[in-house]
Amino acid sequence: MAAEPKAKTRVAPPRRFLDTDYWLVLSVVALIIIGLMMVFSATFDWSYQQQGSTFSIASRQFLWAALGLVSMVVVALVPCEWLRRAAVPVLGVTVALLILVLLIGDDVFGARRSFLGGSVQPSEVAKIGMIIYVAAWLSSKGEQVRDLTYGLFPYAVLVGFVAYLIVLQPDMSSAILIVLIGVIMFFFAGADIFQLSVAGIISTVTFFLLIKKLDYARQRLDDYMLIWRDPENISYHIRQSLIALGSGGLFGVGLGQSQQKLGYLPAAHTDSIFAVIGEELGFVGCLVVILLFALLIYRGFKITMQAADSFSALLACGVTCSLALQAVFNIAVITGLVPFTGIALPFISSGGSTMVVSGASVGLLLSVARGKPVATRRKRTAQSYADMDRRWGNRGTRVSGSRRRTRTTR
Repeated sequence: MAAEPKAKTRVAPPRRFLDTDYWLVLSVVALIIIGLMMVFSATFDWSYQQQGSTFSIASRQFLWAALGLVSMVVVALVPCEWLRRAAVPVLGVTVALLILVLLIGDDVFGARRSFLGGSVQPSEVAKIGMIIYVAAWLSSKGEQVRDLTYGLFPYAVLVGFVAYLIVLQPDMSSAILIVLIGVIMFFFAGADIFQLSVAGIISTVTFFLLIKKLDYARQRLDDYMLIWRDPENISYHIRQSLIALGSGGLFGVGLGQSQQKLGYLPAAHTDSIFAVIGEELGFVGCLVVILLFALLIYRGFKITMQAADSFSALLACGVTCSLALQAVFNIAVITGLVPFTGIALPFISSGGSTMVVSGASVGLLLSVARGKPVATRRKRTAQSYADMDRRWGNRGTRVSGSRRRTRTTR
């Protein structure tokens, strides 16, 4: 009797492919492509006049985009446990860079914010460095997060110290962003309303004290208030941004056809690139960009909810909030909704540090997504949503505590 043929055993694909969030990667790649296209459009005339080549400035952005994608892939391959163990050295390097830039950084109009002619900005590195350390710190505290002595006070000193080093550059916008990310992660870790209220009061008082001390910050706030007091006297930057957005109409004037970028719109290829998108690609182009960011943020929070442990969840939460806040602030500035901040639009604005750090941030999200066995994905997802529902319904239930109890054995 002939032997029956053996059934073929299906070999499961490697986890790194199964766990890759392709929608997240797609949104990032699409934003980078749009960014490269718009940076070239915003700089080809100026680049030709200054350096004799229409592609001179854009070529550097292509290099930064490639490095951003490389950083995304490399960081995605790093296990979350390694990141947890490296949290203290990461914070040490972050603080060292923030101090070093104050001593030997490029002096541009009295501010020391970067190295190598603006290509390396320690404040950008600080965003991701702080998120990694804060995620490790909060996840290690357990129920002590809810204690003022062991939770709020040392946490406020930690975040406040890093923010203070950034204010000294001075870079008020990045400092505010660091504080906001810190507050959101503190809330996500289980802080109660009283702690958040105390943190809010301290942050607000500090903000207004700094506004009085820093002339440039006070001037930006005064320019913003003019919009409400006397719209006819709004600041030059906001006026040109609104003209660009209004000129684009529904479908825009056409790629490369912007007039505002020709010496009227400040920082057309960096802080104001969303205005160029609005003029050349119209409302539809702006909507596409916003929807891509919405997709990125949605996938980021979904990864947060599916994270295998509290450190991974806090890490994903911090990274997602960082990218979301940067996009919201940049677009809000261009539309005149908030004072000028100088915060770049992730993946789209020209800049080396922003692109590489943004790529690494998405890499962290992909690392979190890869950090759990595929077989338990559905179970972990249901449990994570249940944990989050209990947290919102009862502030006594902590993310780190509930996740720790249901952690999957590897």
